[in-house]
Amino acid sequence: MSVLVFVKEPYHLEKRCALLPDNVKIYKRLGATVQVESQIGDTLGFTDQHYIDAGAEIFTDRSAALSTAHAVLSVRPLALEELAQTPQSCCSISFFDPFNSPDKITSLLDNKRSCISMELIPRSTRCQKMDALSSQASLAGYVMVLKAMSNLHKTLPMMMTPAGTLKPAKVFIIGVGVAGLQAIATAKRMGANVIAYDTRPECAQQVQSLGAKFLNIDLGVTESTDQGYAKALSEEQLTLQQQAQADCIADSDIVITTAQLFGRKPPLLISNDVILRMKPGSVIVDMAALDGGNVEASVAGETIIYKAVKIVGDGDWAGEVALDASQMYANNLMALVQDMYNTETSLFTVDAQNDVLKSALVTYNGEVINPILKSQYTKETA
Repeated sequence: MSVLVFVKEPYHLEKRCALLPDNVKIYKRLGATVQVESQIGDTLGFTDQHYIDAGAEIFTDRSAALSTAHAVLSVRPLALEELAQTPQSCCSISFFDPFNSPDKITSLLDNKRSCISMELIPRSTRCQKMDALSSQASLAGYVMVLKAMSNLHKTLPMMMTPAGTLKPAKVFIIGVGVAGLQAIATAKRMGANVIAYDTRPECAQQVQSLGAKFLNIDLGVTESTDQGYAKALSEEQLTLQQQAQADCIADSDIVITTAQLFGRKPPLLISNDVILRMKPGSVIVDMAALDGGNVEASVAGETIIYKAVKIVGDGDWAGEVALDASQMYANNLMALVQDMYNTETSLFTVDAQNDVLKSALVTYNGEVINPILKSQYTKETA
């Protein structure tokens, strides 16, 4: 019988958790022993008793629980010293931030520990239920619009009143991935006039299907990765994009940037010169602020005022709706674990040849498995 250990998030601002009581019942049906750290669901209103009633075992000694785990599941990755406390056969599963965690990957390799990064789940039809990046990004798109609304000094919808007519707010969204599409849909539902832009021209139809306008900018040939992410633009293309966007940004009440490049620093989309053209009281929400930012003036984790324009770079987007975020993430984890469970032996099994794990598995038995990371670490050790 496999032991699945769910730990409480040590980062005090992290409101999400990797397991809800409803998930426990399904793990139990697989034949797993579910061990849950005490108070794991406190931020969401779930007590230890809720988990016990669902069939989980509660622990308070974290080190002891880690030492017997077949898999450790969490939102954020374990600390280096905690990874060393797990059995060599144990697999840790979390948002691992693999492209910015060289020390952890080196430790995993040295200690021959296995690690699955939820960021590396393939974007395919088969993996939709496991795609935690998309589930959290969808919520982030919703929250970013709420953040913008709460910082804007006017209403989003048009209002016709005896005291006069209030014009609808103009919202410009840069980047039409999962987060961008949800931001478009949310802003439209709130009655705003929405314009969106993405370097991938195929996104125009998606934007228009939500009732928004697509800003057409001729950049020549642009490409997407096989995972659906936009590839980096050339310097010439980036300059052309910034110039064409500047007028739209200056005319907008709210600008939301969601442009992120997988495994790379996000592109700079809004310079300080462009911000100076915006109306006083306008709001910019920079989804990529924690990773370097799409906006020159944004500050990671903070909301600032730059020349009478509010710039929101909070970063904890999905965490603002932590209950729904936890439910979605816990379900993503559950779908992954179900895929990894051997139905004949009722055991949790790490198979490096599994189509999902060929991408999502960072390390296994002292080797880097993910192809992108493998080539990177091969170059470093050559």
